[in-house]
Amino acid sequence: MNNNLDFDSRAAGGILTIDLDAVQHNYKILSAEAKPAGTAAVIKADAYGIGAVQIAPALYKAGCRMFFVAQLIEAFQLRPCLPDDAEIAILNDIQPGMEAVTADAGFIPVLNSFSSIKTWSALCREKKQKLPAMLQLDSGMSRLGLDAEEAGQLAANPEIFDRADIRYILSHLAYSDEYANDINNKQLITLKKLLKKLPSLPVSFANSGGIYLGKDYRFDLVRPGIALYGVDPHGQKPSRLRPVIKLEARVIQTRHVGAGIEIGYGGTWLTTQPTHIATVAVGYADGWLRSLGNCGSAYFSDYRLPIIGRISMDSMTLDVTALGKTAPRRGDLIELIGPNQRVEDVARNAGTVPHEILTALGHRYDRRILKSQ
Repeated sequence: MNNNLDFDSRAAGGILTIDLDAVQHNYKILSAEAKPAGTAAVIKADAYGIGAVQIAPALYKAGCRMFFVAQLIEAFQLRPCLPDDAEIAILNDIQPGMEAVTADAGFIPVLNSFSSIKTWSALCREKKQKLPAMLQLDSGMSRLGLDAEEAGQLAANPEIFDRADIRYILSHLAYSDEYANDINNKQLITLKKLLKKLPSLPVSFANSGGIYLGKDYRFDLVRPGIALYGVDPHGQKPSRLRPVIKLEARVIQTRHVGAGIEIGYGGTWLTTQPTHIATVAVGYADGWLRSLGNCGSAYFSDYRLPIIGRISMDSMTLDVTALGKTAPRRGDLIELIGPNQRVEDVARNAGTVPHEILTALGHRYDRRILKSQ
C-alpha cells in the first residue's frame, strides 16, 4: 500500500514498518567486515520484499555503488531510483534478443552460459564498443554459470575478454549459511581451479554467509543480500546486524467459544476448553504462510499467542485465553515480527527460510518508512 496516499492507517489490515537507518547500519557493518573487498548489494525481488524503491537510495547514501538484481525488468524498475554512477548488474543473465536493449540501458549482464557469452561478444563487435559484463562460473551449485567443460571452451575461445569490459568473474556458494560445511571449501578449491584457466580478473564469490567464512572467500567484491535486511546468515545471537522490519496486524473480531469447537477451514483445530479467540486481518494473501497454521504465533504485550486453525487468505485466529481481561480488543495491533519474534523465528515455525518470509510480504500493509535523514 502506498504510504504517500492520504488515508488513515486503520484502513489497512496491518502495519509494516521499515527502518532505513538499520539497512544502512547493516551495509556499513558488512562493508567493514569485507574490507579490503568492495561491497555490493543484492536487491532482487523488490529488495527481498521490503521495497527496492526505498532500500536502494538508502544503500547508495551508505556508500553502495553496485547493485544486483535477478531480472532485466527489475533493472529497469530500479534505474530511476538511483544516480547515474550507480551500476546495476543482472544475475539471471538476459533472454536472447534482449542484448541490445540491455546494452543501451547501461546494465551489466552476468553471462551464465557459453551461448550468451558468444552473443554478447558479437554485440560488442557490432557496436564496436567494449560493453560491460560479468561472467559466472559454476563451482559446484549446478544452477547457473559455466561448468568445467564450458570454462574450457571459454579458455580456448577467449575473444570475449578483448571485446567486452569484463568487470568481475562470479560464482555462488550453496552452503554459506552452514559455517562448518566442508562443501564451502570444496567450492572454493573448484573456483580457484577454474580461474586458472582464464585471464586474471576481479572475482566475486561471497554472499551474506560467505562474508563470514573468512578472507579467502571474499576476493574483490562481496554480494550480501539477506544480511542487509537484518537476518544473520549464521544465526548468531546477539547479532551485529539490526532488524529492518516490524510487522503488526489488526484485530478485527474477538469471541468466546466453548470446548469441542472446530476453528477455521477444515476444522483443523478443536478447542479442548472454553477459549477466547482473536481474529486478525492478515492471511496468506499478505504473506503469512499457510504452513504457520496451528504452529506459528503472534505477540501482544510481550505474551505469546498461538495461531489456531488454518491461515485463511485474509485472516487468521489466535488463542488469547491466557490474557484474560488484558486480551487484545477489536482494533488493537498484534506483533507478528518484532522484538519478540524475529523473521528467523517465523521462518523456522513455517519450515522455510527467512528469504521466503520476506519476499512473500504482501502489498496491503500500511508501509511506514523510518529514517533519520
